[in-house]
Amino acid sequence: MSTIEKSCRPIGAILLLGPTSAGKSPLGDYMMQRGMLGRRCHHFDFGRELRQVAGRKAPARGFSPDEYQFISDVLEQGRFLEDEHFPLAEKIFMNFLMESRWQEPDLLVLNGLPRHIGQARDISRRVAVTHLLLLECSAEDVCARIVRNTGGDRLCRTDDGEDLVRKKLELYHGRTAPLVAYYAAQGCTLIRLRSDAGSCAEDLHAEAERLMLS
Repeated sequence: MSTIEKSCRPIGAILLLGPTSAGKSPLGDYMMQRGMLGRRCHHFDFGRELRQVAGRKAPARGFSPDEYQFISDVLEQGRFLEDEHFPLAEKIFMNFLMESRWQEPDLLVLNGLPRHIGQARDISRRVAVTHLLLLECSAEDVCARIVRNTGGDRLCRTDDGEDLVRKKLELYHGRTAPLVAYYAAQGCTLIRLRSDAGSCAEDLHAEAERLMLS
């Protein structure tokens, strides 16, 4: 059993929150490259992890054929993993932690998990969110960012069609946005970042670090 699996203390984490294509993945990748507040960062991009599993021609190691098919269906339909599916999300998360060789005092950057309050409750035994970086981006800017591929992360995406993007935005505002109030009630530090059609990861990172230090 690994040190991570033995630990009973939740890992401190920064949560990136915002609608689809607001710039979360580019920002998380930039944090992993440059660090944050002088500390090394590990970017857990849940959507990317799901796409990597689903993109294999055969079920990935450690995943059953049923889990593999379920993940593929979730991505194709733009759905969330619900509370009863958390063991699958947790499996993906724990695999990431062990492969990334996370250790104190590294920072964990969460992106895409949790996406609703049920997941936030379940993952609390593994992580303690201390900072929430909220990327505020209008629907118009979301669409512009997708068309321009502003963050450089939309190539070969099969989930950027107009209908699916609209569905994702509805899910975000209905089920993910309430996480702001949920974590605020727990004393989490909220950092608001304005993301428009041209916002880049470098600028968002600089603004986030400035606000975290102020």
